Amino acid sequence: MLIDPNSSDEAVLAELGQRLARTRLERNLSQQQLAHEAGISKATVERLEAGEPIKSTSLLRVLRSLGMLEALDRLIPEPQPSPVERLRLQGRQRHRARGKRHQNPSEDAGPWRWGDEGGGQ
Repeated sequence: MLIDPNSSDEAVLAELGQRLARTRLERNLSQQQLAHEAGISKATVERLEAGEPIKSTSLLRVLRSLGMLEALDRLIPEPQPSPVERLRLQGRQRHRARGKRHQNPSEDAGPWRWGDEGGGQ
C-alpha cells in the first residue's frame, strides 16, 4: 500500500507497522531481540507492528536498531534559507582568502626592548 495524503492516521500507522515488521523479519530478528536492542519492551514492538500509537522516542529507538534512523534526514531535510535570506547573508560571506601579511623588517628581529629605537646615541 502506498501512503498518500488521503490515508487515515490508522492506515498510515498500520502500513508503517507492517513495513517495520517485514524489515525486522528480513534481518532475522525476533520481536524480543529488537526490543532488547532498542531498549524498549516487547509489548511496545508488538504495538508498533500492529499499527497502534507509540511514543516517538520508541520509534526512534527501533529505527536506530534497524539501521534506518538516517532515513529521517532524507524524509525531513533541513530547511534551506529563503531567497531573501540568502541575499541578506550574501554580503557577510567570505568570497576570497587573504594571503600572509608581509612583516616589517623590525618585526623579524624579535620583540622590542628599551634602547632598540636606534636614534638615542
